[in-house]
Amino acid sequence: MKGAYYFITFHALGNRFSDEEIGLIRSQIISGQNKYYSLIAVQVMPDHVHLILKLIDSVSLGKTMQWIKGSTARLVNKSRDERGSLWMIDYHDRIIRHQQEFDEKLKYMYENPVRAGIVENPENYWGWYLQQ
Repeated sequence: MKGAYYFITFHALGNRFSDEEIGLIRSQIISGQNKYYSLIAVQVMPDHVHLILKLIDSVSLGKTMQWIKGSTARLVNKSRDERGSLWMIDYHDRIIRHQQEFDEKLKYMYENPVRAGIVENPENYWGWYLQQ
């Protein structure tokens, strides 16, 4: 939907990512900024990813997700010297309808590493990015 913000979640296919791999995935998603989407926030967890983004006019959500999942899988597989699928085929997306929902999703993403028991303070987690 043109002009809409999307909250997207996708999961690893039985993998857990190392800190280095989380950084690779985070950086690759940020690198797509303004090429494929307008990225608001990303949270890369050891086994899944959350995004808030807005599509660029000429790029569909399907193509955007194909680029994100494909390019991050290639990078992680290269670092592991492996091949094969990294992500589950599906992803969950939701159009954010209003500011309160936007704020709730952003807070949920930011606090995810605390709820998962990875860090005590979300500021200390290396998988977070928020557009400034």
